[in-house]
Amino acid sequence: MNEPTPGELVIVTGMTGAGRSTAAKELEDLGYFVVDNLPPTLVRDVVRLVDDSRGIHQPIAIVVDVRSGSFFDSLQANRHQQVTGRPTTLLFLEATEDVLVRRQEAARRPHPLQGGGRLLHGLRRERDVMADIRGDADIQLDTSNFNVHQLQDRIAELFGTAATTRLKVTVISFGFKYGIPVDADWVADMRFLPNPHWVPELRPQNGRDPDVSAYVLSQPGAGQFLEQYLPVLQTVAEGYLREGKRFMQVAVGCTGGKHRSVAMTERIAGLLRESGYDVSTAHRDLGRE
Repeated sequence: MNEPTPGELVIVTGMTGAGRSTAAKELEDLGYFVVDNLPPTLVRDVVRLVDDSRGIHQPIAIVVDVRSGSFFDSLQANRHQQVTGRPTTLLFLEATEDVLVRRQEAARRPHPLQGGGRLLHGLRRERDVMADIRGDADIQLDTSNFNVHQLQDRIAELFGTAATTRLKVTVISFGFKYGIPVDADWVADMRFLPNPHWVPELRPQNGRDPDVSAYVLSQPGAGQFLEQYLPVLQTVAEGYLREGKRFMQVAVGCTGGKHRSVAMTERIAGLLRESGYDVSTAHRDLGRE
C-alpha cells in the first residue's frame, strides 16, 4: 500500500509591513493550519503535533519574523535537512523602503528593531538581519504595488491547489522604462527586435493581438532566440526541481511592455506548456501607456 502524501509546509517570513499577516490570513482561508510568530526551533514540534491531531495531509503555514533573530540559522538547517518530512516552501515577502515606511506609519506601530532610532533605521537593520534567509527563499514576493486583495489573490494562486511536484513557472512581460521586476529569476531583453510601435497600424495594438505577435515572431533573430533560450530555461527548471525549488519567474522586457515583450511572453509560455510545465503569464505594464 502506498504511503500517504504529507501536506505542504509553508514558512512565511519577510520584511515588517510587507504583508505577512495578510498572507497568513489567506493561507488560513485556504485550509492551512497557521501558527504565527513561532521560534524556528519549534517548527518540528508543531509539525509533529499537527500530524498527530489532524493527520499528515493537513497543510501547515508558519509565520516567522525578525524577532526570531538568531533562530533563523535553526530554520535554515531544518529546511536543508528536511527534518519535517513535508514538502516545504519558504516564502519571503518584501517591498521598497518608502512603501514599508508608509505602511508602518499608517499602522502607527514602531518597528521591532527601531529601538530609540528612526523607523527607517529599524527597517535597514531588519533587511541586514534577514539577508541570508531572503537569499534562501523559494519565493521572493515583492508586494510594493499590491493592495490587500491583490496580495490575497497572489497567495491563492501560489498555494490554493494541492501540492505538486511540477515546477510552477510564471512568465511576465514588463517595460524597462518602468523598472525590472525585482522578483525575477531570469530576465530577457526583447529590445533587439524591431519595435511595432513605429508601425502605424500596429501601434494601437498589443502583443496579444495576432498581427503584432506575427510581426514580432517573424523578425530576424526571434526564432533563433527561442530555439536557444528555451533549452536554457528547461535546464534551469530541472535544476530547480532537483534542489527542491518549485517556482520560477521569467521576466521578458521591452521598452514599454506593450508589444515585443508581451508577444514573446505568450510564445515562451506556450512552448513551456507544450513541454509539460505548469505555466501562467502576467503582463505587468500592459495598459500603462
